[in-house]
Amino acid sequence: MAAIDRFLIPLVAGEGSDLHLYAGRTPYMRIHGVISPVADEPALSSDDVFKLVEEIIPEENLEQLSNEWDTDCAYDIKGTARFRVNCFRDMSGFGTVLRVIPEQIPSFEDLNLPDIMRDFCMLSKGLVVITGPTGSGKSTTLAALIDYINQNRNEHIITIEDPIEFVHSPHKCVINQREVHRDTKSFACALRAALREDPDIVLVGEIRDLETMEIAIETAETGHLVFTTLHTNTASTTVERMIDKFPANRQNQIRSMLADTLKGVVAQTLCKKTEGGRIAAFEVMVVNTPVAALIREAKTHMLPSVMQTGKNAGMQTFSDELTRLAAKGIISAEDAYIKAVDKADIETKFQLAGLSLDFKKRAEIALRQARMQKTKDLLQMARDVLAGDPANTEALCSAAWFLSASPYPEIRDGKEALKLAEKACSLLRDKDPYALAVLGVAQAEYGSFRRALDATRRAAALYTQAGEPIKAAALNNRLAMFEQNKPYRDE
Repeated sequence: MAAIDRFLIPLVAGEGSDLHLYAGRTPYMRIHGVISPVADEPALSSDDVFKLVEEIIPEENLEQLSNEWDTDCAYDIKGTARFRVNCFRDMSGFGTVLRVIPEQIPSFEDLNLPDIMRDFCMLSKGLVVITGPTGSGKSTTLAALIDYINQNRNEHIITIEDPIEFVHSPHKCVINQREVHRDTKSFACALRAALREDPDIVLVGEIRDLETMEIAIETAETGHLVFTTLHTNTASTTVERMIDKFPANRQNQIRSMLADTLKGVVAQTLCKKTEGGRIAAFEVMVVNTPVAALIREAKTHMLPSVMQTGKNAGMQTFSDELTRLAAKGIISAEDAYIKAVDKADIETKFQLAGLSLDFKKRAEIALRQARMQKTKDLLQMARDVLAGDPANTEALCSAAWFLSASPYPEIRDGKEALKLAEKACSLLRDKDPYALAVLGVAQAEYGSFRRALDATRRAAALYTQAGEPIKAAALNNRLAMFEQNKPYRDE
């Protein structure tokens, strides 16, 4: 048994997703989306981390780690799970993150996949894109799609991955799984070669460059079904992201190709379940005739509206799906709101569903308190410096700024701010533009707006003389406020 297994086996047993090992820190595990230190474990040195990964990664990856300072591979513990491994160096030394890949491929029902995705699996050709941020479960969704095809169609499937995560056993399909840097040099090389290998379905683990995207689109256009992933947040923005990868003089051509080949885009995000664990929420865009027309005519900004009215075609938005999950109590309303991309839209959906937004006010209060405490801490740091060095002009300016410009009235004190700012300017003989700018803000808080205007104008003049016109121009907003007898707030 490899030494690192003593962390990985409990990680899987506890339904965790990631193990983090870093030089100078204790091991961390992410369980149900929450990352926390492993109890009773000492901090690891860089050598400790290197020895742990050296034992499990192939020799070629070890060489890549030494030469390029990062590498990706897979590791398998029979009867437990498979792991995606990333090793790297940072400022402290070696580090690694291992992601759990279950041995059992989850089903459509396990993942809460929309029914329309079964239709995507039964297509004879076209491009289907799964999108979402890192760690949102895209690889797991792709594995479920390939497994469904494997159980229901007689086809030849080629997967191109970096590294291979889920391992598929042939059922009705013939499956070849190729790993980048082990079985092929790159995604683009493997995808180009796949066209000569009689595939029906091609899975491209990730589109990382223009060449891979271009070949993927061409592969779909020539009569193959292609599944791939991108790192975008919504289904509607994915189309523009794909088009923007191409030079401007080719974008109209790509729009036309996508209108013909793109069959669906599924965006996903992971949410915490109220009863524990996580569940994916999906946004689905089906490329029917109206959607294809909008893509071809460069009217992709209208796609969200079409998705709102396309429920009969299998489309759904994040707002609708997150609201549905919250209304059923599967996830909390607060988590649904946090995960929503369009906050205004989900607020409307919440009101229609009778869901409360009280948590939003609580969150705003908590955020205000956290920001105010941070300002208090910074102010105290400046005061601590002044306790040991009363003539420290940087600390004088910092304290004066917090006391006069803070948006929190509990912190502001114009009298003390003015005293500190005047002392800083005196020590700097009124020759420092930043100190004068702070003095202007302090005078405005104290109520001396004429003096605030004078100090700020002198600061702007000094910035101009120093060849910093941008900083000088930035003071114009303050001057306009002081002319209206309004103090400045650092919002």
